[in-house]
Amino acid sequence: MLLAELSAVLLCFSLLMYILLDGTDLGTGMLFFWFRTEEQREKMTHTLLPVWDANETWLVLLAGGMFSLFPAAFSLLMSSLALPIFIMLLCLFLRALALEYRAEAGLKLKRWLDRMMIVCSGLAALIQGLCMNAVLSTQPDAMADILSLTGLLSGLGLVTVYLLMACCWVRWRLGEATVPLAGAWCWIWWLVSLLIFAVLLRFNMPLWDRCWGLLTGKLVILMAAAAACLQVWGLWRGQPLMLLVFTLAFVALIFLCGCIGMRPWILMNKLDIYQSAAPQTTQVFVLIGSAIIVPLTVVYHSWSFWVMKRKS
Repeated sequence: MLLAELSAVLLCFSLLMYILLDGTDLGTGMLFFWFRTEEQREKMTHTLLPVWDANETWLVLLAGGMFSLFPAAFSLLMSSLALPIFIMLLCLFLRALALEYRAEAGLKLKRWLDRMMIVCSGLAALIQGLCMNAVLSTQPDAMADILSLTGLLSGLGLVTVYLLMACCWVRWRLGEATVPLAGAWCWIWWLVSLLIFAVLLRFNMPLWDRCWGLLTGKLVILMAAAAACLQVWGLWRGQPLMLLVFTLAFVALIFLCGCIGMRPWILMNKLDIYQSAAPQTTQVFVLIGSAIIVPLTVVYHSWSFWVMKRKS
């Protein structure tokens, strides 16, 4: 039982890191729709080029960990969500293509690459929200009907969260060059994301009731509320780094609330972590490897962000 829980923690950590890191990248790609001058887009591209491929490492770790640690859950997800997952991966590939080849393209092709960046980033984020709702929803048909109202709201909610994180990222990395526009959109996406979250809270109340029923859950929910208040303070004071930290903390705490409320399910009301876990020998092997790979990945990320900080 302990091994299964450790395996679930590993997957949750990988997913959270992906949401925080590559989610910010996808949000920056979507911001191309509002930042239309070539100088702004060029600077935004430079903030992503050193880190985007490393950020997607967490998606690889998540998929590999799910396949090896919880094969039954992986099989159910792939059979139920094969088409949206394929489209998401295709969008991530095209986003990377647009990002890497933009500097080598002429003006006309660059415009098309920018459009591809916006569409692929937005579609990938939307599909991730749809899939997340299918995993977390307490509705019995959530996986079969991913285009339900709650599924679409989850997709749009994740899009707005990514846009909010991207605005915070752009304000911090690019400074005064984009502060007026990014600062205004920070307020808008913060309000929209909170509104969508409040609606989804009503639809998925059993999940949050389970979280609130535990002492740990109460503490995390109160910390999330405090982080939301600190976001307002960061928005009001106009402190880019502070706002980015508080926003990432808020997203991480809400994610943790969902994990606490979902335990012990890996697919809500379908498979729990004990039923779907791989044999113990497999779990031990993967966890030992992860104990080496994950810290190295975190160190590499920290080093790359430190080296590239405030360079545009």
